[in-house]
Amino acid sequence: MQLCLALDMSSKRENLALLQELREFELWVKVGLRSFIRDGKEFLQEIKAINPNFKIFLDLKLYDIPNTMATATQECIALGVDMLTIHSSSGTEGMRAVSEVAKDSNLLVFAVTALTSFEDSTFTPIYNAPIASHAKTLALLAQEGGCNGVVCSVYESKEIKSSTSLLTLTPAIRFEENPKGDQKRVATPKSAKEALADFIVVGRPIYQAPNPKEITQKILKEIV
Repeated sequence: MQLCLALDMSSKRENLALLQELREFELWVKVGLRSFIRDGKEFLQEIKAINPNFKIFLDLKLYDIPNTMATATQECIALGVDMLTIHSSSGTEGMRAVSEVAKDSNLLVFAVTALTSFEDSTFTPIYNAPIASHAKTLALLAQEGGCNGVVCSVYESKEIKSSTSLLTLTPAIRFEENPKGDQKRVATPKSAKEALADFIVVGRPIYQAPNPKEITQKILKEIV
């Protein structure tokens, strides 16, 4: 299992300072909408300047018509990122268009199933199905569409792993003492390991900690 550090702090300066503190670790670095819109492609270069071995996970959750998603993916490949998210709700055709573009590169394509801010009471009125069954359906479509993996919560990971050959990436990871914030389907690093997740995403529990380095070491020790 590998750790993705979510760089969601309020300024580029804070994000880069955190990376400097954690530069000795083998990490995936998640750059989401906030950081990418604010800091642009130069931010990706600055991340690599701190540690060229950091892997960059560009979390843009692309969702559009197939051609637009494919051409956007080409631009992401040109940026040199290592992982990209798209929405599985874009359909098999959209996912396949992205996967075809990515197949001759080193880019990993992950399709989002159900955001971890959802719980069944808010998810079902939109998708007319409970999270567990719908996430599995979307994961099967993602596999058909040629994706490398899916984004899901820990609670769906094991079933998806047993039903597909996909990798799973699980956000909303924190220790029991950490506040949930706006996340609903949260889990611990240990639970993610038991659910056979391949990647976990941790943000606030690391960068809001008094000692981010110590927490990072603790997480890495738990997921080995």
